[in-house]
Amino acid sequence: MHRSLTIFIAVVWFVNGFICKILNLVPRHEEIVARILGGEHARILTIGIGVAEVCMAFWVLSGKWRRTCALLQIFTVASMNILEFILVPDLLLWGRFNILFAFLFIVVVYYHAFGQQWKTPKTQSV
Repeated sequence: MHRSLTIFIAVVWFVNGFICKILNLVPRHEEIVARILGGEHARILTIGIGVAEVCMAFWVLSGKWRRTCALLQIFTVASMNILEFILVPDLLLWGRFNILFAFLFIVVVYYHAFGQQWKTPKTQSV
C-alpha cells in the first residue's frame, strides 16, 4: 500500500506540473496564475510552478525526508487552494468544491507520511 500511495502522490504532482502547467495542456492553470499574480509574466511563472511540482514528484518518489516532504506538500496544497478558493473560484475545475479534493489529497499525504509506520514485517526465526 505504501508504494501505491507513493506512486499516486507523485503522479498527481507530475501531471499537474508537467502536463497541465509546463506543456500548458490545461490553460486554466495559467489563467489562475495571471489573475492572482498578474498577466505580464504568467507563462513563465506557470512554468516555474510546474517545474517545482515535477521536482516534488521526484522528491516523493525518492523517499528522502518523507515527513519534511509531506509537510511542504500539505502547506503548498492548502495555501494554493485557499488562495484559489477566495480569489478565483470561477476558474477552478469544480469551483469552490475543489477545496474538498485538496483536503482529501492532504489527508492522503498526511497518512502516507505520518499515519502508519511502513515497516517490513519481520519473519520469525525457527
